Amino acid sequence: MLAQLSIRNIVLIDRLDLRFEAGLSVLTGETGAGKSILLDAFALALGARGDGSLVRHGESQGQVTAVFDIPAGHPARTLAAAADLEVEGELILRRVQFADGRTRALVNDQPASVQLLKEIGASLVEIHGQHADRALVDPSTHRAILDAHGRLSEHVQAVAEAARRHRAARDAAREAEARLAGLRKEQDYLAHAVEELTALAPEPGEEAALTERRQLLQQAEKVTQDLADARDAVAAPVGGLSAALRKLERRSNLAGPLVARPVAALDALLVALDEAERALGEAMREAEFDPAELERSEERLFRLRAASRKYAVPADDLAALRDTLAADHAAIEAGEGEAEKLAAAARAAEADYVAAAGRLSAARRKAAAKLDKAVAGELGPLKLGRARFLTRVETDEASRDPGGFDRVEFWVETNPGTRPGPLMKTASGGELSRFILALKVVLADRGSAPTLVFDEVDTGVGGAVSDAIGQRFARLAERLQVIAVTHAPQVAARAASHLLIAKEGGGRRVATSVAVLAPGPRREEIARMLAGASVTDEARAAAARLIEGAQA
Repeated sequence: MLAQLSIRNIVLIDRLDLRFEAGLSVLTGETGAGKSILLDAFALALGARGDGSLVRHGESQGQVTAVFDIPAGHPARTLAAAADLEVEGELILRRVQFADGRTRALVNDQPASVQLLKEIGASLVEIHGQHADRALVDPSTHRAILDAHGRLSEHVQAVAEAARRHRAARDAAREAEARLAGLRKEQDYLAHAVEELTALAPEPGEEAALTERRQLLQQAEKVTQDLADARDAVAAPVGGLSAALRKLERRSNLAGPLVARPVAALDALLVALDEAERALGEAMREAEFDPAELERSEERLFRLRAASRKYAVPADDLAALRDTLAADHAAIEAGEGEAEKLAAAARAAEADYVAAAGRLSAARRKAAAKLDKAVAGELGPLKLGRARFLTRVETDEASRDPGGFDRVEFWVETNPGTRPGPLMKTASGGELSRFILALKVVLADRGSAPTLVFDEVDTGVGGAVSDAIGQRFARLAERLQVIAVTHAPQVAARAASHLLIAKEGGGRRVATSVAVLAPGPRREEIARMLAGASVTDEARAAAARLIEGAQA
């Protein structure tokens, strides 16, 4: 509930600090005392549109702070926590209005967006009056109100979950079909590419090996001749050296010390020449020039490089590309079956959603009938006995969302025989307020904000109707905090807390003040409301009777 409201420098309000209690609180005062200013300031703290003209003349800024005492699991705390704001203890909404039109929003003294402030404020307070911007007249909220009244949360959750499953299944089917459509466009290309690359049979590293072999073959003829010349040069002195070695060996018995070293050297030289000749011979055999092999190598290298250019990948990646394209080609056939399975799953999920939404529609129609009957029971005492309240549930299966395919709107028929129409467009200001009051009485324990503010909903009605309004405020106040701005003494008499709004000062510095009335001044204020400017003893006695009767 609202625990405290502090206002600084807003229009006629200089400095104001109010504390509120549970139950019914009323605000009364002379016309022009500042009741509307008080509500406008409160709405500013709840996220209403700012305006530089709200700042008190001569000041650079104004400020409104609303302090709420709410349980730990309240939706307002959830909204604030989702925005990474600390929400321990009291929940404090603060709005700073600058004279140049700028505003600043804070939640528990942490900067927040005005939109967040508005969402949190809507979960804490409902303001009802004779204006189009007040709660309950927006048709976009009517479906949720009906669901809350009918306790249809399980149905609503089931439809939301079915909608989520359908959306996921539909998206998966569309994605698979789009992917498959892309593959189908490339099917001929894939088949040709796979066939061509399979026939080519490229291998990683093959280009480098072919390049090296080609270079070797291109040089083979020249290398072979050079090797032959070298072998001939090595073989030429072998005969003479061998003969010289044999002569020296025959002399070794007589002149051993003289020929031993030359013999050893010649022997080593002949061994080395023999080894060189063998190496040259092997090299000549390896370098035998084959023109056909060179042609084959060049042709293979040309095909690899042509494929590399065609498919825009390095030659070493052609084998991997072939495997990838082959997999894509194979996926077309597999994808046909998978896409059909996903499409079938999407159709099944859609059927589940339609069935769940249909059950919710039926439940809504039953809930609508009960709501209409309950509201009708409240209309008679509010001088709307000949009027009808109608909850219209229009079902359009083509218009779907996570809440089903129903459009719900509250309509009224103000007099028998007249054409029913939307609540906001058909009811007059006073009628609208009383319809909303009847509706809130019925809905009080089902999805209502913890604080309800009623702005002069008793305007233009007589004593009996005012008393009926007061009775309903009191009933609402048993479950919710109710704050009513009223001119009706019958309403004021039922309040647990009575606040008097008045103007103080004169000249250029008029200010609005608010005082909590003790029993004596309260009786005097109610007497003023009964009698007008001149309060008589009869009015005081009538006020006392009203207060006693309200407390009975």
